[in-house]
Amino acid sequence: MTIQTGLDYIRSRSIVDCDTMDEQGTTVAKTLGPFHDCTSNQAIAYNELTKPEHAELLQSSLTKAKALIHEYPGLTIEELAIEIAMISLSLRIAPHITGHIHIQTNPYYSYSTEKTIVNALRIVKLTHHLSPTHPQSRICIKIPSTWEGLKACQVLEQAGVRTLATTLFTMPQAILATEVGCTYIAPYVNQLRVHFEPGFKDPSPLLQFSALVQKYYASIGSQTQVLPASLTSTNEIFALAGVQHITIAPGLLEELVKPLEGKVPVESLFDSPAVVEGAVPGKEVSYVGDEAGYRIAFTRDANGLSEEKLTQAVNIFCDMQDKLVQVFKRLN
Repeated sequence: MTIQTGLDYIRSRSIVDCDTMDEQGTTVAKTLGPFHDCTSNQAIAYNELTKPEHAELLQSSLTKAKALIHEYPGLTIEELAIEIAMISLSLRIAPHITGHIHIQTNPYYSYSTEKTIVNALRIVKLTHHLSPTHPQSRICIKIPSTWEGLKACQVLEQAGVRTLATTLFTMPQAILATEVGCTYIAPYVNQLRVHFEPGFKDPSPLLQFSALVQKYYASIGSQTQVLPASLTSTNEIFALAGVQHITIAPGLLEELVKPLEGKVPVESLFDSPAVVEGAVPGKEVSYVGDEAGYRIAFTRDANGLSEEKLTQAVNIFCDMQDKLVQVFKRLN
């Protein structure tokens, strides 16, 4: 492979996914692909669905929700319409990628294993309803990395539903995620608020963390793949060259297709002595049968900052879910 651009370089070391739901994403997939997976969440969905060109999609999603709501007792029409719309957006990009579409569960279910499982199975069923030829093997359910969410992943993976543990900030979360059999984890390099508060920069981005988790997974023979997210710059992406998967937003992809002038601007952390020689947990560390041990380890991580980051992310996604509900309430 001839390396002419930053994207060429990243592709030479990692599988590249696109982090989008928009028509630009389809264009990017056509012009800059192939990409493997396409990731999304409630924030990406809200930003896309509020564009004028999606008025027809909103209305059709609401109409379908009204027709199907009798199958889903306890769910509101608006909640069902949101899921239909999110799936519909992802299905538009599906022909232009080679792997999974990723749909995130309702963040309000983050602390309920049962509701998360039901939600995930509903997403799979709705995807089949909307596109009967789209195989279940190309659907991945994104679930926040709470204890309850990760236990839901365990049940879903055993049922043949692929899962991604998102909003992941700590080694205890990473250990539990592979113990329950998650297909992917998504360590957040930056806390989620960087994308919502102009001028805010994460004082301690978790770049090295992804490399150490991947090293740990290799040491125990784990099949769970590392897919870092919440990136803000091409330098962060270059630093993560060598990670198994990486999901990149269209704006950063456009920057990466510029010609490389000389050497790569940032050395990969996967080549750094800090990672190559860094210590990782032993095989004996386990949380899957120790909820109390997991919870205190997670709470104590980074003196509580990691728990704050997860709480912040769940809150932001709940805010975006609320905004999506209001979008459909105005139509209904």
